Amino acid sequence: MKRALLALILLAGCAAPVPEVRQGYRDPAALIGSTSRYDAGRFKGAWVMRGSFEAEAPATVAFVDSTGGPAFQLCDEAGTCEGLWLATPTGQGRFALTRPDGSTRDLWVLWVDEGFRTAVIGNPAGDFGWILDRAPKGGADRIKAAQEILDFNGYDISQLRMRK
Repeated sequence: MKRALLALILLAGCAAPVPEVRQGYRDPAALIGSTSRYDAGRFKGAWVMRGSFEAEAPATVAFVDSTGGPAFQLCDEAGTCEGLWLATPTGQGRFALTRPDGSTRDLWVLWVDEGFRTAVIGNPAGDFGWILDRAPKGGADRIKAAQEILDFNGYDISQLRMRK
């Protein structure tokens, strides 16, 4: 009888669901949404990378108009910029980006403060996440709010690299 009970317990353990493996920096089961506050005109211009999950994140990101339509330009610390990432709007604050190499990536504006000084960028896949600001320093309250937005949207903020 004890053996039969032990066998049932072992079999029940085998039927348990396998935990989902995180593929990016966010829990894919967490809800995520882009901000309704997004305004293309106010979002345009240069942003400084204040925090990111990737080790090789750009130093600055600029939302610009190009001959191909809206685009993002990413530049490193030395000011060397990649080609434009063309941005096709797919919803309020949501874009399908085409990289210079032809690959694609979704980009969502998850949050922007009322003054359009600080923004949180990410996507449902969670393969990247950025905290952008108009200035390289200051705005500690907005940066803290941005971290909270990433956490709320399922990102593992223990992996967030803040720039000093």
